[in-house]
Amino acid sequence: MADFEEIAREEIFRGAAFRLERRRVRGPAGTFARDVVVHPGAVVLVPLLGTDVIFVRQWRHPMGFLTELPAGTLEAGEEPIETAGREIREETGCRAGRLVPIGRTYAAPGYSTELLHFFLATDLAPDPLPPDADEDIQILRLPVPEALRRARAGAFDDAKTELGLLLASSRLPGIREGDGT
Repeated sequence: MADFEEIAREEIFRGAAFRLERRRVRGPAGTFARDVVVHPGAVVLVPLLGTDVIFVRQWRHPMGFLTELPAGTLEAGEEPIETAGREIREETGCRAGRLVPIGRTYAAPGYSTELLHFFLATDLAPDPLPPDADEDIQILRLPVPEALRRARAGAFDDAKTELGLLLASSRLPGIREGDGT
């Protein structure tokens, strides 16, 4: 494999959740530019209440209303497990007695540094935090088999939700050993 070296960075835009940088890279075929969304990372939670998965339905501009797993952005200096504990309380009104890491992946490695950290959240108990100012969340519960059926069918229109359910599937109740259903 050839060597690639980043030789320069220029900030193009700074927003509330991310910034955009133009990066110059030297590779075997010469020098080229890449625009990169620099993001602090996020968590995605698979909250389990009995034999149901808890989802949030909320407005996501510019997409509209989406049903998705609770998720949120890491704050400066915050570890992913801390973010997970805060976000589940903000978005579902429940504290998780257990947060188990189940995987991680880059959201869009071709242009973003956002790393998603996935957690299974169990032993839930009421303990709400105020939601973010831009959130108006409706809570939905789906039985595990229905949630997994929808994820496999691509019915959520949200990749992090579908991946989170698939990562958690072997740990969810009502799943037959070996076939994931």
